[in-house]
Amino acid sequence: MGPLQRLAAARTRPRWVVWSLAVLTAVLVYAIGEGVFPYYTTNHDEAVYLQQAAMLLEGQLFLHPPVPEVFRPWFFVAEGDALYPKYTPVTAAIFALGMVAGSARLALAGVAALTVVLTYAVVAEVFDRETGVVAAVLLVLSPLFLVDASVFLPYVPAFCLNLCFAWAYLRADRTGDTRFAALAGGAIGLSFFARPYTAVLFAAPFITHALWTLRGFDRDVVLQQGTTAVLGLCGVAVALGYNVVVTGDPLVFPYQEFAPQDGPGFGTRRILGYERDYTIPLALEANARNLLTYATQWTAGGPLGSLLALGGLGVVVRRARWRPDPRTLALAGVAVTIPLGNVYFWGTLNVLGDLSDTTDGLISFLGPYYHVGLLLPTVAFGAVGAIYVVGVVSDWYAALDSKPLRTATLVVALACALVLTGVTAGAFGGPLTDNYEVTEQYQQAYEPFEERDLENALVFLPDPYGDWLNHPFQPLRNDPGFDGDTVYALDERQFQVVDAVPNRTAYRYTYRNQWVPYSRQAVTPRLQPVRVAEGSSVGANLSLGVPPAAEAIEVRGSFGESGNSTAASMPRSGLDISITVADGRAAVTSPHFTENLSVERLRDEPFRLVTYVDYGSLGGFEYVVTLPVDRTRDGYRALTPSLEVCRSPTSCGGEAAYVPGEHRDGVRMNATVHGDDR
Repeated sequence: MGPLQRLAAARTRPRWVVWSLAVLTAVLVYAIGEGVFPYYTTNHDEAVYLQQAAMLLEGQLFLHPPVPEVFRPWFFVAEGDALYPKYTPVTAAIFALGMVAGSARLALAGVAALTVVLTYAVVAEVFDRETGVVAAVLLVLSPLFLVDASVFLPYVPAFCLNLCFAWAYLRADRTGDTRFAALAGGAIGLSFFARPYTAVLFAAPFITHALWTLRGFDRDVVLQQGTTAVLGLCGVAVALGYNVVVTGDPLVFPYQEFAPQDGPGFGTRRILGYERDYTIPLALEANARNLLTYATQWTAGGPLGSLLALGGLGVVVRRARWRPDPRTLALAGVAVTIPLGNVYFWGTLNVLGDLSDTTDGLISFLGPYYHVGLLLPTVAFGAVGAIYVVGVVSDWYAALDSKPLRTATLVVALACALVLTGVTAGAFGGPLTDNYEVTEQYQQAYEPFEERDLENALVFLPDPYGDWLNHPFQPLRNDPGFDGDTVYALDERQFQVVDAVPNRTAYRYTYRNQWVPYSRQAVTPRLQPVRVAEGSSVGANLSLGVPPAAEAIEVRGSFGESGNSTAASMPRSGLDISITVADGRAAVTSPHFTENLSVERLRDEPFRLVTYVDYGSLGGFEYVVTLPVDRTRDGYRALTPSLEVCRSPTSCGGEAAYVPGEHRDGVRMNATVHGDDR
């Protein structure tokens, strides 16, 4: 007996193999999460689910922040002074189980392992155990599964619930056991609660199969399918009940309350300030790109694995002589309903970014994640195709009488295996490398938080993407009660925040350069200590460096639109400036000014001092000092000012922070806040 014959004839215990594979998958997923995604991904939804998981552990469906406007996390809906996530709590509850066990990543590992086992179980129900084992192996070798299983997003957990439904449904169909029918209904009901549209698309072929089985009005079949339907509808009822609790309307889901035009449909689609006219041609183009990317980059073996799946489907059709088993049709139907259904959803366009650039958008980092459900028919029919190919080659090898031909066959088989291994490794290497390069940028951005003990601290954060927390700073999340070791707030309404969370050491997180880690551009961060000064007068003492190339200096102080300007000399030792706020005015003085400044405080705004350093024909730059000032009953209070070195007007106000040690040619800033503290 030749090697290929022995391979084809080999029999192991499939369940033992699958459970071993599941354990290995759990370890891999945990390791990838820790090693590649320690600061999460470029998809900022992860923080939403983790924040929601922490809320569930505290028994909360709503957040009640002390200052809602500056404590609102990304993708949370504002309802009066309360906030709730745009997502239902099912996925977050799964992650919360991991938190209870010690780490949310344990939940990811557990879901991944269970997904492998359920893939085997579904395919074994439709075909046989050996095919199920091969399908489970192909699933683990699929980058779309392994990457998305390693991150805190809902797609693999929802896939796991759908697999549980499919297995239990098929098992009940084969055995008539109503316990499995009940499990199927509960699983798809929970899946609907988690992701309604995804659940409907996945379940549609099985619902069609269920209706087909009812054609004879058999009492046992009616009882079985009725059990599944009733428990599935219970999940729908729970979802609608949750809507009543959070949105006040059973037919309005939280995501609709957040952005009414963000659901399935054609025409004008909108979320926040982003809007597209989602036409049918655009939908077809976007989904074709998703499917092509899926088939060529994110399946086991890339295009070879996809061809194997098509070949396996052909084998099934040929064996059935064009009359396939209805259960097999239900499985194959998933490969129809998911692509067709996603044409109707504009998210498949948004995942691509620029349609003309195949490396743009979240798809390059996380794959076509709205199509995760396609993995089931892909690996199932891929397993059929793989077993068929091995059988054909084995029979060919056994029929050969010539030793040179046998040797040549072995060499070709080995070469094919090496090619398949290389393609699979390349498919994994691309997204893992890309994501790790993003992580390296994150690591530099979050370095100040790693280096400093922030117990009993308050940190003000910038808002590069709008007035949201955790967008993009996902690791910097508040506890549900806003009473953790560190409290994070937007760098707005600062005095309200200081009053709301008193007796904490305050800091301001700032950085230089544009926040685009997905483009492999790092920022230079700073965690600046912030002191509160109080008194009948408050202010700041500044020291600004004067570069040797400077030809002129102009200083402007203002409260909003109200301000005055003056010129300054160019002392090589540095420009010393004093700001004092008292009696409704800000006095800006310096021995180097042509004329001291006095600016009336007409509005409740911070004082802004802009010092323009002119290099003549070479241009120049601005020192920008922003001093937060607040009127009190007995005088004023001020916070340590924020400091910026603006080389371009577009970078000011968020991407031009002064970072000590990062500037050359005499550029430096120093500021201390003062007041006769009471």
